Amino acid sequence: MVLKTSYLANHVRNLKPSGIRKFFDATAGMTDVISLGVGEPDFVTPWNVREAAILSLEDGHTSYTANAGLLELREAIAKYVDDYYCVAYDPEHEITVTVGASEAIDIALRAILDPGDEVLVVEPCFVSYAPLVTLAGGTPVIVAAEKENDFKVQARQLEDAVTERTKAIMICSPNNPTGSMLSKQEMEQVARVAKKHDLLILSDEIYAELVYDDLYTSFAAIDGMRERTILVSGFSKDMAMTGWRLGFVCAPAEITQGMLKIHQYAIMCASTMAQYAALEGLRNGRSDMAEMRKSYRLRRNFVVESLNEMGLACYKPEGAFYTFPNIELTGMDSESFATRLLHEERVVVVPGNAFGDSGEGYVRCSYATSMGQLREAMKRIHHFVDNL
Repeated sequence: MVLKTSYLANHVRNLKPSGIRKFFDATAGMTDVISLGVGEPDFVTPWNVREAAILSLEDGHTSYTANAGLLELREAIAKYVDDYYCVAYDPEHEITVTVGASEAIDIALRAILDPGDEVLVVEPCFVSYAPLVTLAGGTPVIVAAEKENDFKVQARQLEDAVTERTKAIMICSPNNPTGSMLSKQEMEQVARVAKKHDLLILSDEIYAELVYDDLYTSFAAIDGMRERTILVSGFSKDMAMTGWRLGFVCAPAEITQGMLKIHQYAIMCASTMAQYAALEGLRNGRSDMAEMRKSYRLRRNFVVESLNEMGLACYKPEGAFYTFPNIELTGMDSESFATRLLHEERVVVVPGNAFGDSGEGYVRCSYATSMGQLREAMKRIHHFVDNL
């Protein structure tokens, strides 16, 4: 019997692997490497949060929770979102606890897209956005934010990209990889486009707690936008809980119930002990978040100043924990720059084109690592650039 050449579905076979993981994996077997690549806090999950997970195990909480998550946790999320985002959600019908924000984005797209529906994906963006649209049967339509506007998408760009098949706009603010953040006025302009064309906003707000010099505004808090916003967030970044894989999504009841159907069949429920840990973090973790944010601000200022001094033009990020320096003066593309920097100076950065074609000419540097590591990394990058 002759086997088929491949049993993989075409849309899966054609997916590109993550540009972030490529450089992370390339360090295997290398020594004395400083990684500014993976967006993961260097802080350990606060002890009281870890202790809550341990206590949940000791108390025998090892069974499934409700599909949508512990009601106590959803109630705490509702209070947190109301206090911080100034948006009210019903914890019983409008909030779902997910396996990280990544699952929240996945089930949101699968719940709203029919085959051929278009999603405007604002780039540069996290590497999973366009592939997840494709896997959900939709068509990603790339809208490249302009570097002249600090990679903040303009409403006119979205307006120009809308067609009769457009279903949603997918946007992340504060942004990964650029660290840029839309102001309230800029968000209102985007919201006008969404309302004019009856579009949803899929708003990834995972970095909402990591805003340094301004007040945070959620898309859901913009006048008239709560009913057309799917708000995605989680605990990975602000509570240093990346390995716990816990996120949440808030949306109108009809959309939430659609997402919950997919979540039921694909996941059942998120980790029980992780939910108890997150509940403790929401109740008693605000001071830990503030200390982490204070540390990130100091690191941001140091890295931005260092990169600019060595000639790699870099604006000051307003949120998240990434810088996005321009490396065009070196005469190399971003892939070549990152590859040579890794092999010659043992520093990992991510090529800008991993986040979309509009990121070419840039690299992403995460400053979610210690000041000692950052000082040494900046020293090595400076040496690399000087030698060029």
